[in-house]
Amino acid sequence: MIRRRAAHRSLLFLSGALVAPLPVAWSQTPALPSPIIDDLSDPAGLSAPGTRWQLVTDQVMGGVSRGTLTRETVAGRPALVMRGNVRLENNGGFIQMALDLARPEAAGSGTLDARRWQGLEIDAYGARQSYSLHLRTTDLDRPWQSYRQEFSVKPEWQSLRLPFADFVPHRTETPLELSRLRRLGIVAIGRAFMADLALGGVRFYG
Repeated sequence: MIRRRAAHRSLLFLSGALVAPLPVAWSQTPALPSPIIDDLSDPAGLSAPGTRWQLVTDQVMGGVSRGTLTRETVAGRPALVMRGNVRLENNGGFIQMALDLARPEAAGSGTLDARRWQGLEIDAYGARQSYSLHLRTTDLDRPWQSYRQEFSVKPEWQSLRLPFADFVPHRTETPLELSRLRRLGIVAIGRAFMADLALGGVRFYG
């Protein structure tokens, strides 16, 4: 597993739109009744928290990277597939699939409490490349801030575990607070390449 901070200083909006910090009462922050975040089984495309995946690219800040996000069958199983051309022009350099971990109207002001888990497990398939999983909490108030961990894929289905202890704060000194998770993003970032990544599921473990 590779861990490094993205070096490009202008890679903004790395884990979705700017989210202002909100006061959260820990006793009101919901936890999922099971570890599953999304197993791609819902015919309407909803995740277990009741939210939908979104494609976000560096075009939100003037970049020229382009991507698509589709639901397909990949090597015999349902998958969410992100493809695209990551380009560095105009201070760009990323595409991502992003998921809010709670609906805005949920108790806890749209946050999810993951303190009972040890990390995230994803099922991934793709051409041999490295990607990054970014987390955001309500403690972060700048769009370029996140907690990151890199992972590598290959052209066969793998279940990859990403421990919370290995997430690296990016442009923040605030520790990762698992009781205030707001969003996760699976990101192709930091270099010019053709992204092609299939996600078969994401869940907590521990």
